[in-house]
Amino acid sequence: MTIEFTLPAELEAHDPPEARGTARDGVRMLVSRGTTGQISHHRFTGLPGLLVPGDLIVVNTSGTLPAAVTAVAAPAGAPELAVHFSGPRPDGGWLVELRERRGPATGPYPGGNPGDRIELPAGAVLTLDERVTGRLWHARLSAAVVPYLLRHGIPIRYSYVRQDWPLAAYQTVFATRPGSAEMPSASRPFTPEVVTRLVARGITFAPLTLDTGVSSLEGDEEPYPEPFDVPPATARLVNLTRRTGGRVIAAGTTVVRALETAARAEPGGDGMVAAAAGWTSHVVTPETPLLAADGLLTGLHEPRSSHLRMLAAFAGPDLLRRCYQAAVAEQYLWHEFGDVHLILP
Repeated sequence: MTIEFTLPAELEAHDPPEARGTARDGVRMLVSRGTTGQISHHRFTGLPGLLVPGDLIVVNTSGTLPAAVTAVAAPAGAPELAVHFSGPRPDGGWLVELRERRGPATGPYPGGNPGDRIELPAGAVLTLDERVTGRLWHARLSAAVVPYLLRHGIPIRYSYVRQDWPLAAYQTVFATRPGSAEMPSASRPFTPEVVTRLVARGITFAPLTLDTGVSSLEGDEEPYPEPFDVPPATARLVNLTRRTGGRVIAAGTTVVRALETAARAEPGGDGMVAAAAGWTSHVVTPETPLLAADGLLTGLHEPRSSHLRMLAAFAGPDLLRRCYQAAVAEQYLWHEFGDVHLILP
């Protein structure tokens, strides 16, 4: 299933909302309801009034790594390169993307060969092992990756963002430990004030962790395995909410992936969420039934993105098409600094 639309360049969010004169929690929020097919338009500050006491919001506590590093020296014949560290592999290596420096920004670099050594700042060396997808490599760094990135990396930035922003611009209020190559951006609009109003209304929060890799997947490229952890307390809260008639709202596609994996953790189980941790390869589509999540808060995704298949599992393809038509018509903003979409049952 694909949703075809044209994303006008002027609808790309070039800067954080704070730099555009809007508060973090002041971004726009398109709301769609699966049972009625209704679409409405709000500010994110209106979220407490759209949920009801007994609802549960599940959030991702993974913090954003400064996962981009400019190479000091590239292999012979290669242009000036930057490396985007996507995420660890179970064997201790990392998935990385090679990017070609293009002025202040970067673009995909299709080159590279197994065994290539790329020199990085402070004497570190990245060795390419094998190509995993059309643009991602399995590679090994001569230093511990996370401490190295915290010292020498900067946040990943794509060409639609016009300048570098500090790492704080890429963190959510729920971040507790750095682990994601890119921000779990659906939660970016949450502020302490909005969280307080939600809790006062009787909405509960529960944490999990999924360390997400680079999100700029090519058209029709499937998500790759990512590490996750659904703790026992979160599993209990999700199951209790569903038993008592509340709704489980996932704050981000990363949360959906982790929850739906945990709901399938016990073969032959009844769909109850179990505490689970490890690596997930689960892909949510309209063909895979949702067992744990009832609603979804998410950003606006690009045409043909694999994330749209997950959204269609919540909204259905017809409603989702109307949502994206409305988002374009109403001039919503895309990408990590843009507006959000709340899909309710």
